[in-house]
This record gives sequence, C-alpha cells and structure tokens, in this order.
Amino acid sequence: MEIAVNILFLLAALGMVASVLLQSSKSAGLSGAITGASQSIFGKKKGVDDLLAKLTVVFAVLFMVLAIVLTILRA
Repeated sequence: MEIAVNILFLLAALGMVASVLLQSSKSAGLSGAITGASQSIFGKKKGVDDLLAKLTVVFAVLFMVLAIVLTILRA
C-alpha cells in the first residue's frame, strides 16, 4: 500500500512540475521580450494555458493529500 502511494506521490510531483514549466509566462520580462514576436504572429493558445492551470491545481491538491496520507501511514 505504501509503495503504491509513494509512486502516486512521485507522479503527482512530476506532473505538477511539468504543468508549471509548460505554462506560458504572464510577465513581460526577458522571456516576454524574446517570445513576444512569436506570440503576436502565431497567437496565444488560451485553451492550453487554461488546461495547464487546471492540471496544476489538480496535481497540487493530489500532492498535498498524498503527503498527508504518507505521513499517517508512516506513523
């Protein structure tokens, strides 16, 4: 049981990291200066950004719940 929860915990952590890294930046810093021209030509994929934002929330909640479950299992 604990091994299965550990595997789910690892997958939730990796999913959260991946979904955060794949989101487009909302700031106009250096990355905004570099990719600004491509966004004006190709347009911004709003649907993908919304999906990634929802996935990030799901992975974060799953991560927190599994952390609590692992704490209870190890006690």
